[in-house]
Amino acid sequence: MGISVCEQAGVLPQHVAIIMDGNGRWAKSQGLPRVEGHRKGAGRVRDIIEWASDAGVKQVSLYAFSTENWKRPKLEITALMTLMATLLPLEIPRMCERGARLLTLGDVSKLPWIARKSLQKACKATENNTKIDVILCLNYGGQQEIIEGIKRFCASFQDADAKNEALEQLNAENFRAFLGRDDVLPVDLLIRTGGEQRISNFHLWDAAYAELFFTDRLWPEYSQADFQAALDDYAGRERRFGKTSEQLKGETHDG
Repeated sequence: MGISVCEQAGVLPQHVAIIMDGNGRWAKSQGLPRVEGHRKGAGRVRDIIEWASDAGVKQVSLYAFSTENWKRPKLEITALMTLMATLLPLEIPRMCERGARLLTLGDVSKLPWIARKSLQKACKATENNTKIDVILCLNYGGQQEIIEGIKRFCASFQDADAKNEALEQLNAENFRAFLGRDDVLPVDLLIRTGGEQRISNFHLWDAAYAELFFTDRLWPEYSQADFQAALDDYAGRERRFGKTSEQLKGETHDG
């Protein structure tokens, strides 16, 4: 395999966020029940950890179950939670072999007990791994995350004067401390599979300057070549963060 654009340029996203869309449509195209699509998609999760780790990515976050997904049929939700509870403990040895630490985002307290137990076991077993973080976003929504952060901010003051003073000094950097994202890097690259072109309430705060990459590939069919294509596309983009190209070139020259 030749050297990729990403390797040539030396530009690599530190945090890749993925909306794993298309499991149900893949199953339907195969004449299978939707749960089989989720089962097949779980195999891609295992693969993406390996691909991202080998590429040098430091964090990969996966939109596994959104706050809106509770609206799905109860049988599908039960199947999803059972699948996670069954497969996650089996992945612990592989994650430790890959140096992967499991983290979660979202209100996992609302998940069924059997799913919470498996999550706790996997997080505990991998907590000392340092090569790559795998962040499962479960019962997660970006708007809800920000609302909860506002609640924590308001509850952190004993009197109105202290709160008013803090409000005057409030900025994006110090508000982020109330979002419960201490171990999470800002999103550099957000990938969505399945052909839809929206972010669906995912990482609204930390994807503020993320590069977006959409692909028609359904998640169960997603390949290492697809992932590398996203990394190479990212490497070819200019990330200005509000500055001009000339300013960036000047900073590079000064450095």
